[in-house]
Amino acid sequence: MAFRNYFVKKFPDVKLEEFVNGPYALNQDMRRQWQEIDQFPPYEFSLEKGKELFATPFRNGKTYSDCFPNRGVGIRQNYPYFDALEGKVVTLELALNRCREANGESPVSYVGDAMAALTAYMAFTSRGKPFDIKIPDDRRALEAYQNGKRYFYTRRGQLNFSCATCHVQYPGEHMRAEVLAPALGILNAMPIYRSEWGSMGTISRRFTTCNSQIRGQPLEPQSEEYRDLEYYLSYLSNGLPISGPGARP
Repeated sequence: MAFRNYFVKKFPDVKLEEFVNGPYALNQDMRRQWQEIDQFPPYEFSLEKGKELFATPFRNGKTYSDCFPNRGVGIRQNYPYFDALEGKVVTLELALNRCREANGESPVSYVGDAMAALTAYMAFTSRGKPFDIKIPDDRRALEAYQNGKRYFYTRRGQLNFSCATCHVQYPGEHMRAEVLAPALGILNAMPIYRSEWGSMGTISRRFTTCNSQIRGQPLEPQSEEYRDLEYYLSYLSNGLPISGPGARP
């Protein structure tokens, strides 16, 4: 609540649910441009590809829908979750590759187009549903949350930035041509199409890119640190609606 109230006080004219729109909630000129662009969304091609991939049978005849509750429709808001048996955080990206491996298929890249398309489709089926991330009564789950928080606030790289430097201290400000998004609701719009990439990008791609931009050493996609970071950020946005897939400059 303290984290959420910080942003509400910092941007008193922004409705709470609008924070999922990132910089478009803070800058009216950008918002108008975004609304015009969203009439023909640049992520549409990826969304269609994701729907096709999701329904395409594996070699054993099963599909992704056989691996998820409700056959994978309208469940994105429940990820990541803490797996008590494994004692670790499971993200949607990790669950998708585990589904592939359980059905005899090779995993796909966590930063590649196929994973971006699959998560875009699953996010689209959950649009408007609020994040519902649980921290169960388990010491390991709380440790995962605290590890994610620690990673978020730890400075690193040659620029000596933390995630919080941009997304807590300076949201709404410009970094070169980019308007920085607030951390509150930042994952609700994922995956996102970024103009600088010219393609859709997963949460894993966003995390590794951020580390590179501050001249730090990116971790392996879906490393425990990144999964804990996603757990932390997602929990902070509980109750805010899924708005992904999204688009950013």
